[in-house]
Amino acid sequence: MLDDSLLLPVLPSPTTADQRLVAALSAPQGDRRPLPMSACECRERGWHEVDVVFVTGDAYVDHPSFAMAILGRVLEAAGLRVAILSQPDWHSCEAWRRFGRPRLFFAISAGNMDSMINHYTANKKVRNDDAYSPGGRIGQRPDRATLAYCQRAREAYKGVPVIAGGVEASLRRLAHYDYWSDKVRRSILLDCKADLLLYGMGEDAILEIAQRLAAGQSVRDLRDMRGAAYAMGASESAPDDALVLPSYEQVCADKLAFADATRLIHLETNPHNARRLVQFHDRQAVVVNPPRLPLSQSAMDRIYGLPYTRRPHPVYREAIPAFEMIRDSVTIMRGCFGGCTFCSITAHQGRIIQSRSQESVLAEIQQMTADPQFSGVVSDIGGPTANMYEMRCTRPDVEAICRRQSCVHPTICKLLGTDHGPLVQLMRAARDVPGVRKVLVASGIRMDLARRSPEYMRELTRHHVGGQLKVAPEHVDPDVLYLMRKPSNDDFEEFGEAFAVESRKAGKKQHLVPYFIASHPGSDLDAMIHLAVFLKQNGYQPDQVQDFIPAPMDVATAMYYTGLDPFTKKPVHVARHLRDRKLQRALMQFFQPENYFLVREALIKAKRTDLIGDGCDCLIPALPPREARQQRRAEANEALRGEYVHTIRPRTSEPRGSRKESRHAPAPGYRPGRPGPRPPANPPRKKRRRPKH
Repeated sequence: MLDDSLLLPVLPSPTTADQRLVAALSAPQGDRRPLPMSACECRERGWHEVDVVFVTGDAYVDHPSFAMAILGRVLEAAGLRVAILSQPDWHSCEAWRRFGRPRLFFAISAGNMDSMINHYTANKKVRNDDAYSPGGRIGQRPDRATLAYCQRAREAYKGVPVIAGGVEASLRRLAHYDYWSDKVRRSILLDCKADLLLYGMGEDAILEIAQRLAAGQSVRDLRDMRGAAYAMGASESAPDDALVLPSYEQVCADKLAFADATRLIHLETNPHNARRLVQFHDRQAVVVNPPRLPLSQSAMDRIYGLPYTRRPHPVYREAIPAFEMIRDSVTIMRGCFGGCTFCSITAHQGRIIQSRSQESVLAEIQQMTADPQFSGVVSDIGGPTANMYEMRCTRPDVEAICRRQSCVHPTICKLLGTDHGPLVQLMRAARDVPGVRKVLVASGIRMDLARRSPEYMRELTRHHVGGQLKVAPEHVDPDVLYLMRKPSNDDFEEFGEAFAVESRKAGKKQHLVPYFIASHPGSDLDAMIHLAVFLKQNGYQPDQVQDFIPAPMDVATAMYYTGLDPFTKKPVHVARHLRDRKLQRALMQFFQPENYFLVREALIKAKRTDLIGDGCDCLIPALPPREARQQRRAEANEALRGEYVHTIRPRTSEPRGSRKESRHAPAPGYRPGRPGPRPPANPPRKKRRRPKH
C-alpha cells in the first residue's frame, strides 16, 4: 500500500483547473531520471505499485515535444507514481500486467499521430518507416492503436478505469469519415469501450482525473469535466442542455447530414461559448463536453520547466528519427488561429494562443547549453507556427462570444493583436544566451502576419535563417486557397520579395522552400496546371510534394467525402481516383523526366497542349526525354513480371505409371472458361520426311 504522504492532495472545489495545475506543479521536483519502463525500475525506486500506467504507441522520449513525457511528468510532479508502457506487444495483455494493477487508471494514447496516418501514405500504401519508433522501424503499433490498447487494458485488470486520449482519440470522438476504410465510422468511444475520452491538450485534465479518483470519486463522477467525452447507456437520458447533432445513422445515409454535423462540431470549438454536444448511435448517445479552457502563462511555464532529461529512455539502442529532428528545438507557444481546413492543429490544440514567458524559454535554452552534446545551435524556436507568439484577441469580451473559424481568413480580423514585438525580444535574448551560436526558425511562418512587421522580417533574415526558410503557401489557385482558408498567392509573392530584399541587405544568399498540396478538395487539373506554371515561372522545383490525406474530423475531409463545403453547402470538386491523384502530383514535379508521360496525359486531358513543346513557357518538351522512356519501359516490364497463364508444368522424376492420374488432369490455365474438347494427352508425332536431292 502507498504511504499517506504520497496520496494526491485534493484542492477545494472552487479552484479552477488552471489554478489546480499551477498549485500541483509548484511542489519540489524529483530527480532527472526518466519515468520507469520496467518493473525492475519501479523496484529500484522502492515502488510496490503504480498509480497510473501510461500506454503509448510511440517510443518513450523524455522531451517536452512528446505527449507521454509532458503528461507523465505532470503527474509525477503532483506526487503520483507513473510508469510508461511504450509500444507494447498488443497480441496479448501480458505487457499490460508488467507493473501490476494500477491504483488509479490506464491512460491510453496511440501516439503523437493518428495510427492510420502513421502507417499509410495518401495512396494507402504502407509507409517504409515510422519516425516515432527506434530505428524508424514499422510494425511497432497496430492499426487503430487506441482500440487495441484499450481492449488489452480491460483484459489485463477488470475494473481499472481506462482513459483514452491523444490525437487519434480526439479527432475520432464523434462519427467521422475514415479514409482507409472509405466509410463513416462511429465514435471511437463505442469501439474502444474506454470509460472516458479526453480530447485536446490534456495536462490539466489528466491531473484533475487523478485527483478526483484518488479522492474516491468514480469514473462516472468525472462526466462533468470539460474536454471529456463519454458514452451513455441505452437506458440513460441525454443532457437537456446539449446540442443534438445528426445521428450516426443519418450521417451514414445522407452526405448533407454529414456536412451539417461537421459544421456544427467546428462551430462549437471556442471554449468560452461552446455548447455540450450529443450524437446518437442507435439508442446509445455519445456526449462531448465543451473544450478545456486555455492554460495561463504560469501554467505553461511550470509544465515546460519540469525535469525532462530531453533524451530517449536508456533502454533504446537505436536512434529515434522524430527525436533527432526536434532534440534541440524549443516550444514557445501552442494553438493556432489560422483554422486551415486541412489541418488538425486548431481542432486539437485550440484556436487561442497559449505562450510561455521569456524567462521560461531562456531557462530551457540555458539548460540545453549545459549538455555536453549540445552543438550550440537551437534548431527551432517556435510551435505550430513560428510567429503567433503572444498574439490573441484584443477584446476579451468579443472573444468570449466569437464563433469565427479563422482569425486571419478571409481577412485578418481587426481585433487580432498582431504585434511581433514580444517575439522579436525573445529571439534577440535567445541568441544572446552564452553557449548559443545560432537560433534557427524551422516552424512554418505565417506570411500574412510576418509582412506586417518589418522589424521581424529584418531579425528573421539576418539572424534566424540557415540558408533556407520553410513556408507553406499550399496552392496558388484562388478558389482552392479559399477552401483551404489560406491567404491569396499575392501574400506569398510579396513575402518572397520582402524576404529577398532583406536577405540582400544582410549580405546573405537565402531561399524560400515553399510547400504545396496536391489533390486538395477544389483542386482540379486546371488548378494544378496553374500551380505548375507558377512554379516554372518562378524557378521552384520542389523535392518533396504533399498529397492531401483526409484526416478524421477535418473540414477538408468532409469536403472530400461529401463533395460539399460544409459551411456553404456548395459543390466542391474532389479528385477521388488514384489516377487523378497521380496526375496532380506529377504536375507539381513536371520537371522530373520520369513524370513526363503523366504530365503529358494531364495536359492533353485538360486541353492545354500549348504547354507541350520546346518553347520557354512550356512545361514539358514535345519529345519524351530518354529517362522518361526508360522509366516507362521499366514500369512495363515490372507489370508483366510473374507467372503467365500458359505456364508449362515442370516434369517430375517419378515413374511414368505413378503419374497416371495427373496425366489426365487439366493443365492450369489451359483454355480458361472456354468449352470444347481437349486434344489428346500424348498426340502421335508426325514423321518428318527427308528432302529429296
